[in-house]
Amino acid sequence: MPTAALWDSLWIDLSLATLQDGAADGYGAVADAAVGVKDGTIVFAGPRRDLPGPMESLAAHVHSGGGGWMTPGLIDAHTHLVYGGNRAREFEMRLQGASYEEIARAGGGIVSTVAATRAADEDALLAATLPRLDSLLAEGVTTVEIKSGYGLDTASEMKMLRVARRLATLRPVAVRTSFLGAHAVPPEWRGNPDGYIDLVCGETLPAVAQAGLADAVDAFCEGIGFSIDQTRRVFEAARAHGLPVKLHAEQLSNLGGAKLVAAFDGLSADHIEHLDEEGVAAMARAGTVAVLLPGAFYALRETKLPPIDLLRRYGVPMALSTDNNPGTSPVCSLLLMLSMGCTFFRLTPAEALAGVTRHAARALGLTDRGVIAPGMRADLVLWGIDHPAELSYAIGLNPCRAVVNAGVVRAPHALQSSAAP
Repeated sequence: MPTAALWDSLWIDLSLATLQDGAADGYGAVADAAVGVKDGTIVFAGPRRDLPGPMESLAAHVHSGGGGWMTPGLIDAHTHLVYGGNRAREFEMRLQGASYEEIARAGGGIVSTVAATRAADEDALLAATLPRLDSLLAEGVTTVEIKSGYGLDTASEMKMLRVARRLATLRPVAVRTSFLGAHAVPPEWRGNPDGYIDLVCGETLPAVAQAGLADAVDAFCEGIGFSIDQTRRVFEAARAHGLPVKLHAEQLSNLGGAKLVAAFDGLSADHIEHLDEEGVAAMARAGTVAVLLPGAFYALRETKLPPIDLLRRYGVPMALSTDNNPGTSPVCSLLLMLSMGCTFFRLTPAEALAGVTRHAARALGLTDRGVIAPGMRADLVLWGIDHPAELSYAIGLNPCRAVVNAGVVRAPHALQSSAAP
């Protein structure tokens, strides 16, 4: 009687970019490698010669990587993926010279999306979101963060978060949700932002937390958003409900948002073009991740670069994300963000890849993914490339051959696979 296989699957004929922290080459590259998976978890990752036995006795299924490279599944750590309508007209306005602030103060920007999102029911929002999500999944994304923030009342914010949760039941992706009620002052609260923050802290956030709809709480701390004191109130409410925080900080000016989120041991400070050294040092002490959003930098035609050299000097992890949103980053390609991160922000290709794997996981408070190592969740991508730098180098080319979500192969048609005898 044949002995039962130890593992569910084994991958061979490939090289690995493990993205392990501290790797001399930045990638943690392993040539002629193998990866073993059991019950959705990586149980072996290393040189093929180190396999603990013959392949046929190790795994029920053996997959050939065809000489490609395998990386951890990609993680998009900052998106506003669920929303109604679009803002293509604002794109035209910006090209005609209008600034982000001018558009927002004229009634455009976030509040225009609020009207469309409030008017859409859950099914309509779901149908509008799925094509955007599918574009990300086609490029190897296995985990995505999705924020609310276009409802700006209790019922609509909860509606957005329910749609985000539903996406994970319809597609092979892990979804992390962030409550972003403090995104903008809604029209009915215009002129009374403190009153709106009362609503966020006293009604909406408690309802979201009680329903289990959020994994974290976010806010937009900016001159056209909310002040430091108002943001602090949101963070204190989040802490009272046991939810970690993150922040849109220092995008258009330096209000000290990064220091504030660091003081609350925040997961991340995002955008941060106007971040100063004091803020960088605070993030380093707290372990707060810097989430860089080159899509918004591009769409807004910004010229103020994030302080990349300071972040490096202080050892602050740098994640990269699409910031998918209808107004300032209508981006559905995380691979494009690798290229833009390198070209605009002067990241190295290894830094960029770490930014959508290891550091992106940390920005979401996830410790079970983002690297290829035994004990980690088996979220993996097989690429038809000769070197990992190609993922940052090529523009408009998707070399993704197959994706593995928690051990389950998403694209079997792209594989040379066989059942072990």
